[in-house]
Amino acid sequence: MTLTLYNTLTRRQEPFETLVAGKVKMYYCGVTVYDYCHLGHARACIVWDVVRRYLQFIGYEVRYIQNFTDIDDKILNRACVEHSSMEAVADRFIKAYFEDMARLGIKEADEYPRATHTMNGIQRLIHELENKGFAYPADGDVYYPVRKFSEYGKLSGRKLEDMQAGASDRVNVEDPEYQKKKDPFDFALWKAARPGEPAWESPWGAGRPGWHIECSAMVRDRLGDTIDIHAGGADLIFPHHENEIAQSEAVTGKPLAHYWLHNGMVKVDGEKMSKSLGNFITIRELLDRGVDPMAVRLFVLTAQYRTPIDFTDEAIAAATNGWHTIKEGLLFGYQYGKKLGWDFGTGDWGLGTENISIPSTQYPVTDLYIERFQEVVNNDFNFPGGLTVLFELAKELRRQGNILVHEGKTETSPDELKRQWQTLVTLAGVLGLEAKIETETHTSDGLSDAEIETRIQQRQEARKGKNFAESDRIRDELQAEGITLIDSRDGTRWHRN
Repeated sequence: MTLTLYNTLTRRQEPFETLVAGKVKMYYCGVTVYDYCHLGHARACIVWDVVRRYLQFIGYEVRYIQNFTDIDDKILNRACVEHSSMEAVADRFIKAYFEDMARLGIKEADEYPRATHTMNGIQRLIHELENKGFAYPADGDVYYPVRKFSEYGKLSGRKLEDMQAGASDRVNVEDPEYQKKKDPFDFALWKAARPGEPAWESPWGAGRPGWHIECSAMVRDRLGDTIDIHAGGADLIFPHHENEIAQSEAVTGKPLAHYWLHNGMVKVDGEKMSKSLGNFITIRELLDRGVDPMAVRLFVLTAQYRTPIDFTDEAIAAATNGWHTIKEGLLFGYQYGKKLGWDFGTGDWGLGTENISIPSTQYPVTDLYIERFQEVVNNDFNFPGGLTVLFELAKELRRQGNILVHEGKTETSPDELKRQWQTLVTLAGVLGLEAKIETETHTSDGLSDAEIETRIQQRQEARKGKNFAESDRIRDELQAEGITLIDSRDGTRWHRN
């Protein structure tokens, strides 16, 4: 099945065709760095991380660019409150961004351009707009004349006449910026410097760029005039992405992007997330509560990426339970591989090694599951559908593990189980779901597999010495810690409850 994507620009689902065969140029409108990232950022970054991973999985070479907006009124306001500088605030929250995303397992982009590092490209683009009649100066500011771009509104579906009808009550005619504009809908490409603010020299005087021109310039500088995928949150469709199109296409005469993809918003208990409502949750707050980062990824991926998603205690609890199921499947090879006689070969994952991740590289896999996964995900990145394949594999591996523990053998051949496990590891890696061996081989008080085996040996010695009280004490102690012992003629087996 061919990959098809819902294109916001055309309002329909279309087959995915790249500008250059086998290669994808993808740009994601990143964060404005004035505060810690919240759940909305988590959803967007996870979605586009997995989109990129999936495109690579099906054979594309992806160049993935994500920007940082490091010039903005919110950054300046925070710097003023903290008696700091815009640069210091931006640097601090960029650092925090990378810390948070690393905890969520987000792969780093190929490049992270910053507006302050793209000033030449920004000014060059404004100059070209001016030469083509799509920019006019006004007392140190520079504005874009929206009505001159005949296709304005094609992304959002908004019409200027409709917006004008409802705008009369919201216009402040005394606003100095409003008085500079030739038309109320015109937007700023360059803003004249105000006292005490950082500013850059330009042909129009000292100042700083408008928000929209920053992304147009960064896309062009890093990826060229036209890209394959432009991604971002649904809240950016208008005016940000609409204005990007107007700016870029007025200069180049080419489409800015062939596919515009937008993720849905995050609500908290049915309400829009906001600080005023007291339901504003940052990524680090959530993870510091003890929520597993992989449960957060799973929570995000259980919803179709374009739809709104509601964060509730029940939803994160369900995601946590779901992650435990997949996690058990991912750890199947670690727990039972040796017992099943698997040969992992040189350079593969060394069983018994702690504090590493199970590898997400591809192995020889079961084609049927791969085909089913691709068939469903190719339908506009249907990751919830793809998860059903992972759950099926994980539940079967868990069942086989229980049979192996209780009966000492499995119903399915070791080779087939190995293929199923490797398929699960591969597909989980596509979704960025990875289990940490160290986490999974300890109980809550830090008891490791080796420590459990030691206590079982101590119990065996107690039984040989007919010290049944000590034997029972060790068994009960392990049971209290979630470890069940199964005695048989072949010895003692154990499993975690």
